[in-house]
Amino acid sequence: MSREGWLLVRAGGRRVGLALDQVIEVLELGPVYPVPSTEPAVRGVTSSRGRIVPLVHLASLLDGRARAESGGGTAVMVQLGGRRVCLEVDDAEEVLRGPGLPIPQDVSLPFAVAVARQADGIVPLLDLTAVGARISETATP
Repeated sequence: MSREGWLLVRAGGRRVGLALDQVIEVLELGPVYPVPSTEPAVRGVTSSRGRIVPLVHLASLLDGRARAESGGGTAVMVQLGGRRVCLEVDDAEEVLRGPGLPIPQDVSLPFAVAVARQADGIVPLLDLTAVGARISETATP
């Protein structure tokens, strides 16, 4: 069964898509434990199903700014290069089936591999492999 599609989430007031083939689950965020990290978007670690996993504030990562001290209380567990990571988001909104559309040439969308057209405009569909590489380069949890 193909999992081609995208989970649309809201992060920092904007919508982005996460590839379904890398999404493990959407969960309510539990306690967060700070850890040292050179990546400002890393909030620390959290526990899910008995595993300690890094927690990354997605909006902060995409904006390249310091993390928010508290987020929306929703996390999306994703598989990034053989490693589980929780992405903190404001909300998980809907699932889109099928491939994305090409990125318009006049638009700069960091980490995007495609876009989806929605009533409120285009939604960047993220390359979670690139997001994971960014986290691995700088995070130390």
